[in-house]
Formats: sequence, structure tokens, C-alpha cells
Amino acid sequence: MIIGVPKEVKDSEYRVAMTPGGVKHLVDHGHAVLVQSMAGDGSGFSDADFAYVGATIVPTAADAWSADLVVKVKEPQASEYGFLRPHLTLFTYLHLAAAETLTRALQESKVMGVAYETVELDNGQLPLLTPMSEVAGRMSVQVGAYYLERMNGGRGKLLGGVPGVRPCDVVIIGGGMVGSNAAQIALGMGASVVIIDLNNERLRYLDEVYHGRLTTLSSNPLTIAEAVKRADLLIGAVLVKGAKAPRLVTREMIGTMKPGSVVVDVAVDQGGCIETSHPTTHSNPTFEVDGVIHYCVSNMPGAVPRTSTYALSNSTLPYILRLANHGVMASVGADGALAKGVNTCQGHITYAAVAEAFDLDYTPLADLL
Repeated sequence: MIIGVPKEVKDSEYRVAMTPGGVKHLVDHGHAVLVQSMAGDGSGFSDADFAYVGATIVPTAADAWSADLVVKVKEPQASEYGFLRPHLTLFTYLHLAAAETLTRALQESKVMGVAYETVELDNGQLPLLTPMSEVAGRMSVQVGAYYLERMNGGRGKLLGGVPGVRPCDVVIIGGGMVGSNAAQIALGMGASVVIIDLNNERLRYLDEVYHGRLTTLSSNPLTIAEAVKRADLLIGAVLVKGAKAPRLVTREMIGTMKPGSVVVDVAVDQGGCIETSHPTTHSNPTFEVDGVIHYCVSNMPGAVPRTSTYALSNSTLPYILRLANHGVMASVGADGALAKGVNTCQGHITYAAVAEAFDLDYTPLADLL
């Protein structure tokens, strides 16, 4: 199979979909890999690094997109819609439930759109979302600590305080992969941490893992409102698989926060779980609402591309190899996890939550295989 790796074009997106090691693995299995020139520069991989392991370096995005299977990091941008076509398989983060224009572009072009974030194992784990959730969760705390500094517009508080001075109150909405990684870093920096989740079993697990060092609260509107009011740093970490995130923190709640407090909404790539959120970029990452700083960059891990590229490629490579070795339709037919990753196929929406988000017709993938 011919596999294409285009250079990412989203604002300040320095990741690349594959490492030279991943390329070598595919080439060793008899596949051709087209890597767009300079695609790996932001992650510290040169064209020579890719060429050395057998990749063909191509000069333009159109060349890379001409492949049978295109692997990316972020969803296609408007400038890339022209590359979408029938018989193309696109394997990347899509987050379609928060992107109607892209959803319709994939549907109209009849692309087989396989989303990293909805590939799901039998036990409910999301193996291709996990690595970037780990990165984003850990980053959310260091970003929040930065913007709490006075010269960056914040309250002028040190996240962990010092002896005799109270630490910051960090409130995390959502106890999944993002939330637990955020809690780990916040606790390590000495903050006072509250984590809120609907799943009491998850809260019991977190309480046990962190030996009671954080406060766990069962989610309801009153509990959230009271916690938000106290927060110096509020982290939105809510995930509904493949669907738009629920708005759990209202504008009214944000208005009760102290001026100079910070919001980091990691869920913004799925619409955000905070009413005042909207997507921002690394070039212009923050805005204020009622004196509260909002950081809502939708590709946070792009700021640490070396780490992120390795983490992502380690997880995606086995699936890419499966698609290349056995063919796309055969692979999704035989692998239930990959099948759940298919969001669009032959002009149909094949992921129920995406169809529901935009009142579009839903077609089970099994009907098309």
C-alpha cells in the first residue's frame, strides 16, 4: 500500500504523524511511504532521517495526499479539503461532533474517515486518544501555572505555595485520562486538588491511587458551581466518546471566580465543557471573560511535538500496519476497535454521535462492509 504523511498545516502544529522508526517498520513490510518535505522538521526529524529508512520525500502536499492511506495528526483544515476524494482513507484525529463543515466535506467527498479518538477496545479504552490525553492533561497544569503569574495576567499565585502560604486551588472537571494526568502534575507541584466526576467508581479508584491526597466530588451542578467559585485554576477534562462535550460550567459560574484566575479547557477540541470557551491557537492562546483568563488551544500537545510525535506514533503504528497489510475494508471488518474508528464511509456517516450532533442520517458501518 502507498501511505502518505503530509506536513501539518494547523496553526503552530509541529507534530508529524510518523517517526522514522515507524516508516522503517512499514517499508520493511513492503509498503511505500510518501513523506512531504519538511513534514518532520518541527519534531526534530529531517528529510534525510526519513529518506535513510526508505521513505520517498515528496515536494508538495498534493503528492503526499495522493496516497491510498493518508495518516495525519490533526483534522484536515479548509486548505486541505481539495485533497479529499473517493477511495481515500484518512487516519487522523477528526473530532467531527464539533466540526460540521469538516463532517460534510468528508461525507461529500466519500472519504473513509477513521478517527483516532473513536478507535475503542472491548474494555472501553481509547488507545489512540490516550497518549495525547496524557500529554494534554500534564500540560494543562504547567500552562495554568504560567498564566497564574502576575506578568501573564494572573492572580500572582505560585501553584504550590510555600511553607506558611496556602497553595492554589486546582479544580478538575472530569476524572478520565486527561483529568488524572492533570491531577498527578498538580499534586506533584504542591497544589490543593479537587477532581469532579460522575462515575463514583472512578472517584474511588483515584482516591485509592493518590492515597487521599486529593478531594474527590461526585458531579452535580451545585457541586461544580461551589468548586468553580473557589478555583484558582479550573481544568476542563470532560470526554464523551466521539460526541460533543457537555457544557458543565456556565457563564454564571465563571463570573463567580476571582479575577486573574485561569481556565484551561482541554475539551475544547470536542466543543468544550465550559460555556465561555472557544477554540484558540498557539499564536493567540488566551482571552478573558469576566477577568478570568481562558486558555483553549485545541491542539495543546503540538507545543511539545518531540514528545507528542513519539507517543502518538507508538500507539498508531500497529493500526496503520494492519490497515496496510490487510486492506482497509478487510481490516475494519475484522477488527472491532478499528471499526468503531470509522466515522465516514462512502458518503455515509457511520458514527452515531456525529450524525446526531448535526441531525444527519446515520448508517451502521456493517451495512456498508
